[in-house]
Amino acid sequence: MNRRKKIKDIYDKRMKQANLKVNPKKAKPKYISKAERAKMEAEAAANPNTDIETEATQTSATENA
Repeated sequence: MNRRKKIKDIYDKRMKQANLKVNPKKAKPKYISKAERAKMEAEAAANPNTDIETEATQTSATENA
């Protein structure tokens, strides 16, 4: 009984690890380094109108459809 339990436990552990690898949890967002965040903020500050223009074109396109 003890030998079977050990084998079953090992098998279950390996299956659990394999399932976690195939279906990872997406709870945490991807890490963005401090330099990348500063770069993105600088780009956003340099082009504040582009975000507004793209949103305006998307909304007008959906209204026309």
